[in-house]
Amino acid sequence: MSKILIVEDEEAIAELEKDYLELSGFEVDVENSGRVGLDRALGEEFDLIILDLMLPEVDGFEICKTVREKKDIPILLVSAKKDDIDKIRGLGLGADDYITKPFSPSELVARVKANLTRYQRLTSSEKSKNDIIEIRGIKIDKTARRVYVDGEERAFTTKEFDLLTFLAEHPNHVFKKEELFRQIWDMDALGDIATVTVHIKKIREKIEVNTSQPQHIETIWGVGYRFKV
Repeated sequence: MSKILIVEDEEAIAELEKDYLELSGFEVDVENSGRVGLDRALGEEFDLIILDLMLPEVDGFEICKTVREKKDIPILLVSAKKDDIDKIRGLGLGADDYITKPFSPSELVARVKANLTRYQRLTSSEKSKNDIIEIRGIKIDKTARRVYVDGEERAFTTKEFDLLTFLAEHPNHVFKKEELFRQIWDMDALGDIATVTVHIKKIREKIEVNTSQPQHIETIWGVGYRFKV
């Protein structure tokens, strides 16, 4: 259930908005003070904020600006002013939508649903962008080309990253050194398989607790290496 914060000093309007939103399945909190509304917007988790512009203590423009600096949730501005300059200013401060009083409650609900749907689609897309591999405390972000071991980032060279990623993408598969050289360096070994050994050693120094007893990249004597899961 999406949680919405209404910051509106006209209690009758706030309660009407709250009633219609709750009937539509939303959880709604109301604050009549700009100062308290700002504190709650920053200190609590809400999925969307409905924000009146003309508020006591702290106006809606300031609240919008401050919240947007900290959070990216949808902000819907509400105002009795019909001037475009207020709309332009509000949107310029990071608001996602603007609705002018008087408005029908059904229009408000429709705007809220549209903004939440757009935001959820965007955040879902953002989350799916990065291709991540996670195995026993090792997180490989293929998109950003970053590696984390127990939450701590470790620096990898290009070939170290490529070799680790290739092994992690094929867990429990034993690869000969010649195969790894061909895959990562895109050429036949030609006597250079020691390059693979050196890179495996460097990778182990970055991901293993004890390099003499590796728990992730295993040596299969006489054959090659495998990433153990």
